[in-house]
Amino acid sequence: MSRIRLTYRLDDGREREIAVPPGVTVFDAASWNGIAVDSTCGGHGTCRKCGVRIAAGAAPPTSLDGRAYSPDRLRDGWRLACRAVAQEDLTVEVPPLTTRPKASTVGVGRQVILRPAVQKRYVELVEPTLKDQRSDLERLLDAIDDLEPAAGLAVLRRLGPVLREADWKVTAVIVDETLIDVEPGDTTGTAYGIAFDLGTTTVVATLLDLTAGTPVAAASRLNAQQPFGADVITRISATMMDASAASRLRDLAHETLADLAAEVCAEGGVAPGHVYEIALAGNATMTQLALGLDPEPLGVAPFIPSARAIPSLHAADLGVRVHPEARAAMFPALGAYVGGDIVAGLLASGMDRDRRVRLFIDVGTNCEIVLGSAAGLTATAAPAGPAFEGAAIRCGMRAAEGAVETVRLTPDTVELGVIGDTEPRGLCGSGLVDAVAELLRTGLLDASGRLATPDEAPAALAPRLTEVNGERVFVLRGDVYLSQRDVRELQFAKAAIATGWSLLLDETGTDVADVAQVLLAGSFGSYLSPANAVRIGLVPPLALPRIVSAGNVAGEGAKLALLSLRERTGADALLQEVRYVELSDRPDFNDLFITRLAFP
Repeated sequence: MSRIRLTYRLDDGREREIAVPPGVTVFDAASWNGIAVDSTCGGHGTCRKCGVRIAAGAAPPTSLDGRAYSPDRLRDGWRLACRAVAQEDLTVEVPPLTTRPKASTVGVGRQVILRPAVQKRYVELVEPTLKDQRSDLERLLDAIDDLEPAAGLAVLRRLGPVLREADWKVTAVIVDETLIDVEPGDTTGTAYGIAFDLGTTTVVATLLDLTAGTPVAAASRLNAQQPFGADVITRISATMMDASAASRLRDLAHETLADLAAEVCAEGGVAPGHVYEIALAGNATMTQLALGLDPEPLGVAPFIPSARAIPSLHAADLGVRVHPEARAAMFPALGAYVGGDIVAGLLASGMDRDRRVRLFIDVGTNCEIVLGSAAGLTATAAPAGPAFEGAAIRCGMRAAEGAVETVRLTPDTVELGVIGDTEPRGLCGSGLVDAVAELLRTGLLDASGRLATPDEAPAALAPRLTEVNGERVFVLRGDVYLSQRDVRELQFAKAAIATGWSLLLDETGTDVADVAQVLLAGSFGSYLSPANAVRIGLVPPLALPRIVSAGNVAGEGAKLALLSLRERTGADALLQEVRYVELSDRPDFNDLFITRLAFP
């Protein structure tokens, strides 16, 4: 079959030319060749985020293009990449992709006793003689009198040459109970680990100095699996429809982790070979995809993971290029939809050690909720959908430069907080919540979620209540607006979450007044206004000082696992200490969900 040539003009000025068979969409051709085109629906035409401009050649607009773009933009060549079918040579301009989303990367939130799995021992050995014919390994192990590590073939291959070249003065590198390397000279002050929070949308890496217990560098970027969909269900579906998708998703996860590892090492001035262990916290689907495990059973009842606890791995098993024998510690999962990221978050927040009753809410596409105290913890998961990530929202986008993150209405105007202090390009999750809460506060949105008409609004704000493609909207600024459908999307999301914590309260016999603290976890929780979360009914109606941001607690838990074996053991113990409640088979879920749709 003859091929056509597609030339992609990237935002950094580079051009990529590829050859593909006729009939391939511009989106698929880009994804196959590692060219990043923004998308949250996996190329199904529902998110309308994958806009590109056809600068040369012809790709006739589809009906979806007509709903996404004005006639002028269509004439200028703008198309949805997932619907633009290439039948001839094309030149495609690709808008900038957000590769560094806003993320919380703060330090460890509580003190721990520094006792990492990585240990180093400097020894000065006596050379062998005819009277002392102990093997090289025996000689080394005899000198390490406080540990009894085992050695593998890789270290045995290095042992003899290093001992002799270093004049028998070496440092043994031990992880858990395994000797992984022997280094010439005294390198006891050089030991590092990388903590990963492998999120569905954002991946965060923190390089830690294991000798001092301090962070050295941190970085975040979008999960490269994004072209396969914004949520775990879409990605699971991709593996069910295409046998090759699972391996591709695994490779993309490895690529993301490897790139972040290289970035934090470069920023911290640390040789990758001095990173001896990594720790990873991720939800069950992200973990299984990264390990190359079939995720299909997670997506269909009865929702069974391959394993709740993952055995010891090498960092190389996750594509992370650090020390060749570096180990990888994976957090266990409580269930298919309460994964290792939540176990890490519970560890970091210390919920299992606190006498107070606390409610932990990780707001996201799949919202995980845990209620309890040291007396016992109960967990569940609620399908909130991707609205908080900006997907399914008309002008939605991720929390990156140009995203509206705060909204304040006055009788005369609309005050916006925009990431990067630039002109607004869209609305991220916290901005969405703020906008709806402010419309409720000012009476421009009623409890049912209906937007007011211009006649019902103050004169200064009335022109902002208009229609776009026959749908009522409230214009925030320029082309950025909140639509009636956006409000409904938020209602569905917040109702699912509110139903989740309501059922946990019922399940445990806990009154709302007994909840001493609500922890809003994750990057989104870090920027969510507690007052507005209460106003829309996302969290229980408690005094605002009792609703706090917990930050990126999944990443915090991963750091704790690297810094302390004791904390790592505590994470494993949570498997037996947390009771999981499945909501999907609850007969009262739908009724309660419907009652939670309305705003308070």
